[in-house]
Amino acid sequence: MSGTNIKEIQESFTIQAGNFNDASMNFSEEEYLAYTVSEAAISKTDRILEVAAGTCACGRAMAPHAASVTCLDVTPAMLESGKMEADKKQLYNMVFVKGEAGSLPFLDGSFDIVISRLAFHHFTDVQKPFSEMKRVLRPGGKLILIDMEAAQEELRGREDEIETWRDPSHVRNLSREEIKGLFLENALDVVKFESTKIPVNLQAWMNLTKTADAMQEKITGCMMDEIAGKDRTGFMPYQKDGEIYFDQRWLLIIGKK
Repeated sequence: MSGTNIKEIQESFTIQAGNFNDASMNFSEEEYLAYTVSEAAISKTDRILEVAAGTCACGRAMAPHAASVTCLDVTPAMLESGKMEADKKQLYNMVFVKGEAGSLPFLDGSFDIVISRLAFHHFTDVQKPFSEMKRVLRPGGKLILIDMEAAQEELRGREDEIETWRDPSHVRNLSREEIKGLFLENALDVVKFESTKIPVNLQAWMNLTKTADAMQEKITGCMMDEIAGKDRTGFMPYQKDGEIYFDQRWLLIIGKK
């Protein structure tokens, strides 16, 4: 992550921090979190690290099942929001650490499970954070990555462009081949690899980042054009109950070291 990108991430997620736990935004969807916890197969003795954790939605869902959860993020406002929510639920086995995903302040093999959720599309360099996550994972431990799948190749540039209009800290969605490649290149055995469609309300999606009105109109116009059969965006938007929606494709990959 470049210094510039870190600044953009901090600015963007400081804005988002207040609304990030709102279930209407889909990013804290309880059903998917519960599914993630189930697939992680957590033991009561497990030490868990959530990287680029934001408000630590996954970490807070996992904490009741684990020995300890450490949440690391570069944006203090997100960590503060996550800690407030953890305190409300009396999750006292959690630690919140300010730090960068590309330089984890932990010893080799410190954790039984390392997870990152909806963060890698913000990284200018995905190799370094991934190798750091592997480094701090103990032999036999699980590395879990959840992120959005890129649109088909000819629409990837357009999709990323619109993502950046809405959130300047967005860099690039990865394809399923690129994400799986991270595991294979780092000699991790892939034990689960699946894609799930997550419906997203366009207006709620833009409200989360407090996107400027003029940019909201521009994005909405692009979506309406596609619905009308004009230029495609990569989002494949549709209308439901008088509102615009699109489906994000969340990839869940679990690898063992």
